[in-house]
Amino acid sequence: MKIPQKEASDVKEGGLYYGDYLQLSRILDAQKLESGQDGPVAHDEMLFIIVHQAYELWFKQILWEIDGALRIMNADQVEEKALGAAVAHLERIHRIQQVLLQQIDVMETMTPLDFLDFRDALVPASGFQSVQWRLIENRLGMRPGDRHAFTKAPYTSRLKGEDAKTVSESESEPNMFDLVASWLERTPFIRFGSFDFWHAYHEAVDTMLASDRKVIEDNPVLNDAEKEQQFGHLKRTADHFEALFDQERYNELVEAGQMRLSHDALQAALLIHLYRDEPILHLPFRLLHALVDIDEGFTTWRYRHALMVSRMIGTKIGTGGSSGHDYLRRSAEHNRVFGDLVNLSTFFIPRSDLPALPEDVAAELGFRWRGSQPGNASLG
Repeated sequence: MKIPQKEASDVKEGGLYYGDYLQLSRILDAQKLESGQDGPVAHDEMLFIIVHQAYELWFKQILWEIDGALRIMNADQVEEKALGAAVAHLERIHRIQQVLLQQIDVMETMTPLDFLDFRDALVPASGFQSVQWRLIENRLGMRPGDRHAFTKAPYTSRLKGEDAKTVSESESEPNMFDLVASWLERTPFIRFGSFDFWHAYHEAVDTMLASDRKVIEDNPVLNDAEKEQQFGHLKRTADHFEALFDQERYNELVEAGQMRLSHDALQAALLIHLYRDEPILHLPFRLLHALVDIDEGFTTWRYRHALMVSRMIGTKIGTGGSSGHDYLRRSAEHNRVFGDLVNLSTFFIPRSDLPALPEDVAAELGFRWRGSQPGNASLG
């Protein structure tokens, strides 16, 4: 069946037109192939350009979502309704990351020989020069010293002057890590009424470790050597907790760069995770969970990128002058922002061992009604 097409005269004069709204004439004319300048056109260069342009468009959207979340978190008090919007921004970023990964699948339909048809024409351009990618890292909270460097030069050294300035200035702007850490430090429920979370949690951990020791001691299946091995594992676990409960020791870990969250912020993050089933803590839990998802998502994307580069160029040097696959692999392992939140599970204890909340605290965490007015308890 033939669908009748509207004549040009059917388009309302002065009305919004699809192609104009999306600026399609500019977007679809933005693919300039280098391979056709002095020789034959390499067919797969078009794919290479479009995939990377699509990356940059998604990076723009990610920055839009990060900036939306930053505006919400950059306040003296974050209301529950606003927190929900911040969570939505961050969860959308994680969905976009899945699209970024799928684009690698499309890119890998290009073979290494197809890439060699135009690779030399790209030198010295590389992903190092993506301003938006560097802004994403800095907006999330990556510090210059957190990066895996492949030269002694600053990471901005591959950027043009104005771009380098933009990226450098973003290091001193509000970032997600610092704002979330500050928000966590303001959490009111660590010591609330009759409830001292840290004291109750410490006692629960001691009980758990004592129980684990007894299980090892009474286990009839283990011989003496195996018991000693299990006791060694238990001691290492106890040492981790001991550093957590000794604030001076914990601060030394922060000074040494092994931890980044303050002691107060880490306590709050633990409380949110351990009591996440309480209604008022559910959104805060989703916020922290989304940050871990984003950290893991970019780590996965970096690693898939490294595998793709290895597949395409083997051990050759990258177009930007780095060690190609090796640099990208090390960056995937090293360049993380929310490592403290990722590793928080080290200090989790089973729900069955959690200290019961006093009735007055449970009432606040459960949005109970007070007379004719609902409770207004909120975090941060």
